[in-house]
Amino acid sequence: MPRANRAWPGPIKDMTSAIQCRSCGSALGALILDLGIQPLANNLLKEEDLSKPEPRFPLRLAVCESCWMLQILDLVPPVQLFSEYLYFSSFSDLMLRHAEAAASRYVQEFGLGKQSLVTEIASNDGYLLQYFQKQGVPCMGIEPAANIARVAREKGIETLVEFFGRELALNLAAGSRKADLILGNNVFAHAPNPNDFVAGLAGLLKPEGRIILEFPYAADFIEKNEFDTIYHEHVFYFSLSALVPLFARHGLSVFHVEHLPIHGGSLRLFAGIDGVHNVQPSVAALLAEEHQKGMLGLAYYRGFADRVLNLKQSLVGLLSEFKRQSKTIAAYGASAKGSTLLNFFGLGRGELDFVVDRSTYKQGRFTPGMHLPILAADELLKRRPDYTLLLTWNFAEEILEQQTAYRKQGGKFIIPIPQVKVD
Repeated sequence: MPRANRAWPGPIKDMTSAIQCRSCGSALGALILDLGIQPLANNLLKEEDLSKPEPRFPLRLAVCESCWMLQILDLVPPVQLFSEYLYFSSFSDLMLRHAEAAASRYVQEFGLGKQSLVTEIASNDGYLLQYFQKQGVPCMGIEPAANIARVAREKGIETLVEFFGRELALNLAAGSRKADLILGNNVFAHAPNPNDFVAGLAGLLKPEGRIILEFPYAADFIEKNEFDTIYHEHVFYFSLSALVPLFARHGLSVFHVEHLPIHGGSLRLFAGIDGVHNVQPSVAALLAEEHQKGMLGLAYYRGFADRVLNLKQSLVGLLSEFKRQSKTIAAYGASAKGSTLLNFFGLGRGELDFVVDRSTYKQGRFTPGMHLPILAADELLKRRPDYTLLLTWNFAEEILEQQTAYRKQGGKFIIPIPQVKVD
């Protein structure tokens, strides 16, 4: 039987709490969800680590009632999170296709060439910048994880091993390294000081340049029960309404926004020096939509914790029934979101036999907290568990296609988000 999760506080009745908003500085906020004490989601363990104490930290989500920025309350120093990192973007075919399409679009749309400079923050293993490089556009990555930066450098991509912020940006600008295009995919939400980050964007950008950031969208997060995207690295969950004043504070304006399906729902935000680029209708349209939804009011966020609890009961109940039927169950994806789900729902070796992952950097390690062994993805076909819990549900289409042979042999996937279903 699944273990009870003592971290669950029950439905949150009094949501008002004192916070210090990391964007606007307000002290008025509301607690949305308490995930208890959690291990670091990307701290995959070696076998010799299993007997050692594992670092764990509180994980609570709140919303600022002044600027409506969703944020976690408890921070872990970034150097503890990112100095060595085991997420390599190039292991996802979807991410590579997404990156190639974006690079081709930006080169053509913005007229980038040999005299341009594209700078990517949190450039990972060069999965995106390699496509600018192939088109002859100079590029530079900024990546705090030395082990990942090394892979990018092996591709010939200039990569600085640094954390991005205002000080680094001004140093690069002083060295004539201002950028025509600054990219940041799935990094902005990880920056604990958003004012320092946005000030850095402003300082690094050429006067006519553009900033394009992609990040999970708060509306999808709330409405699709995507609670498992809460982990210590992921400090913020952005709406456009919360970001417009943040950018304006640093002399930048958001001039276009696109809603993308990737990662369960993301925004692609375009910004530049205030007044340089014409603001497109997409900005006003999304701001109006958020207002209509009620995202600038506390009522929109009430009930999220109850929906997560219902999700837990549904998934734990289903797995318990399968175990009573003597079914074998594995999991796919040694991801950060998977760590949050497994630890908060209390799913470990009593419920799951193993986890598989395509990343060779993760194979042979163990998941945080629950210590499930991580094996190669082809072990699904070899071992043929009756069911596989898809922890990386945001790549469901790609993974189900890759696992066609396993599914033809009778294997079924359990997709937990936004509602539990068996495919």
